[in-house]
Amino acid sequence: MQDNGKPWSPYLAGTLSGLLAVASVLIAGKYFGASTTFVRAAGLVEQGVSTELVQTPYYLKYALEMDWQFLFLVGIVIGAFLASLSDKSFKVQKVPAMWAERFGPAWAPRAAAAFIGGVAAIYGARLAGGCPSGHGLSGLSQMSISGFLSVAGFFLGGILSARMLYGGGKK
Repeated sequence: MQDNGKPWSPYLAGTLSGLLAVASVLIAGKYFGASTTFVRAAGLVEQGVSTELVQTPYYLKYALEMDWQFLFLVGIVIGAFLASLSDKSFKVQKVPAMWAERFGPAWAPRAAAAFIGGVAAIYGARLAGGCPSGHGLSGLSQMSISGFLSVAGFFLGGILSARMLYGGGKK
């Protein structure tokens, strides 16, 4: 971890992600993935309301429990927090500066956009049968053609979305 106020090197972060992916397979026999955790979490909540809600073919194919993927997601949040503390980039803000510059400082539109984007992302991940970590990191580590295609799609989609939202202005 760095303690000099500079952001982490993308090469270091990428190398550590790759080593973690290899360790995950060697130690736990599991590839990275995250989107199924959201299905399981929704199923657990729905099961708490009524067990009949989860007696559908969609939910029955999943074990509705907290598993290694849930801990993986908790680790992502904790790791991101610790990394932001270590490079001194942590700050609490309602609206990121880039968003405020383009769309104004109001937090409600930002929250609505984040929620809608999250719903679209999880819907797309479930429709595709996996998320960027599953298709991207795990697919690439297996030299899967679908992994390479999905990562290319993620990058293209990210670039197009950023250009549409923030324009092509230079800073």
